[in-house]
Parts: sequence; structure tokens; C-alpha cells
Amino acid sequence: MFETIDQVVTLLRQQRYICDRKLATVIFLALKMNKPVLIEGPAGVGKTELAKTVARALNRSLIRLQCYEGLDEARALYEWEYGKQLLYTQILREKIGSLFAEMEDLRAAVEYLRQHEDVFFSEHFMVRRPILQAIASPEPVVLLIDEIDRAEEQFEAFLLEVLSDFQVTVPEIGTIVARHPPLVCITGNSTRELSDALKRRCLHLAIGYPDEERELEIIRLKVPELRESLARQMVSLIRRIRAMDLRKAPSISETLDWAQALVLLNAEQLSRELVEETLQLILKYDRDVQQVSAQLPMLLEGGNGVARASFDNMDLREQQQRYRANERAYFSSRREE
Repeated sequence: MFETIDQVVTLLRQQRYICDRKLATVIFLALKMNKPVLIEGPAGVGKTELAKTVARALNRSLIRLQCYEGLDEARALYEWEYGKQLLYTQILREKIGSLFAEMEDLRAAVEYLRQHEDVFFSEHFMVRRPILQAIASPEPVVLLIDEIDRAEEQFEAFLLEVLSDFQVTVPEIGTIVARHPPLVCITGNSTRELSDALKRRCLHLAIGYPDEERELEIIRLKVPELRESLARQMVSLIRRIRAMDLRKAPSISETLDWAQALVLLNAEQLSRELVEETLQLILKYDRDVQQVSAQLPMLLEGGNGVARASFDNMDLREQQQRYRANERAYFSSRREE
């Protein structure tokens, strides 16, 4: 358990995750108050990695639920092993037959069966999915509900009982209450608005792209082999590219991939040829690659000053709005095609 906010900062750094006091304060309070944390921000800024790092720092197991369209209770909470139930029924067929042999009529047989139906609807025949695993765990764990905005709004409603009382209800068994409330980290990429009911139950943490010095610090920590001068060139170029109207701006994860690639290529400085050859490491869509390639000479020369200034002054809310707008524009263009 974290005892102070400074200890959160220190222990996360020992796990190679750099955070500021605002982030550390939210994590500290979430543990002390037994509250879930809703972590929002553009893709690739370290939301999922934060949950993993906190689990390592606390020496807790991480249980992860990856959200997707169509996710339902059966995949998130539990489901019955119908094949196993059927197998046991076949094996015990003779025993079941002898038990019903003395029944006078069908009504009596049904009533007798009702009294013993819990035999086949017990935990022995249940497959625990991530949420039930976290609730029923004998030890404290970290539950990561990743990319909640990819699931439908109905799934948010299902989560409310879990987030409010750290319990789940299984109709055939009853209510299962957590022995140790898990630290719940919910991440979202801001692709849609989440419900007020979900937000009310959580402490909110917004993570955006880091400033220049923090991003350099992250690179020094994660890729210490990279030359300082080359790291500064990289970060400067990355920030200019982020200021452009792209389908997906390069995130911290792409920056680190690029840094590792430059180390492997024994690069000493950024040239136009080197950037063009490795541009696909930081940009994931052909349209973005073409757009950046067309402006690459100006970007390398340190141009685009107005765009860079506007990006430096852009707060997280504006970053999220741009991210959502680019998502909508992209899918709209795909439908038209």
C-alpha cells in the first residue's frame, strides 16, 4: 500500500514510469478511498501502462478485461460450462434414474428436481471471467477495464454495481462481495462520451501528451542508449507532427518505438532519408504518412512554428476533441468509399 503521494511517485519511477504529483495524488486517493479510477486521454499516452505499473509497484496481480463492441456479461463476469454439465448428467444418468424411480407422477419429479438443481449450477460448473475473478480473489488485485468506450453504453450500466459496492450478483448463487476491494482502473480513448453514472463512481484522471522535457525524460529512462542530441531532435519533430491534422497523432509509445529503432540503426542525427524510411513507425495510416512526407522538409528545418505554438497551448480537452473529430472524419470517409 502506498503511504504517501511522494512514495507513489518514487515507486512508479522505480518501475520505469514517470508521473507527476497530480497523477500520483489520484492513484493514492483511489487506494485510500477504495474508489475506481477513470483514466481518459488519446491512445498511446500510457493509460494501460499506468495500471500495469501500479500493479507491479503494489506487488498485486493484474486482471485485465479488454473491451470491444458486443462485450456482454458472459464474457466479462461469468458463464456456465454447459458441456461439462451435460457430461456430468450423462455420467450420472443411472443414479438420476434411480432417484426418480420412486416418484409418483411428473409433478413430484419436477419438484424433486427443483430442490436439487443447484447441484449443476454451482461454482464447480462456472467459468469465472475477469470481473468475477477480481471480486472473488482471496488477495487484493488490480482490475484493468481497458478501452471502455469501445463497448456499448449498456455495458456501462452493468458495471455500476461493481464500481459502487464491489459486488456482483449471480442469480443461481447469490451476491458475491469482494473480500478485498480491487483497485479498478478504467481506461478510455475519448472516442465517445461516457455516462454520468459511470463518471460519478470514479475518480477522474486525464492524461495527455507530455511536454517536451517530460517526453525527453521518458526517452532517457526507457531508451538510455539513444544520444541526447538525437533524442532532442526526435522530440522536436514529433511535437511538430502532432500539431498537424492527422488521423492519429504519434503517441508516447510510437516515440519509444522510433527511439529504439534509431538505436538499432546506429543513427547519429535525423536526415530526410532516415525519417522517410522510418516514418511508418510513428504513423499508422497511409494518409498521415503522405501528409507528413509532403511537409517533411519544412518540419525538419524547424518550421510550422505557428502550429507548434498552438499545440503547446492546447489543453487535454482540446486534444481529446481533435482526436474524436479525426475518428469521426476517418470513419465517415470509409463509409463513403
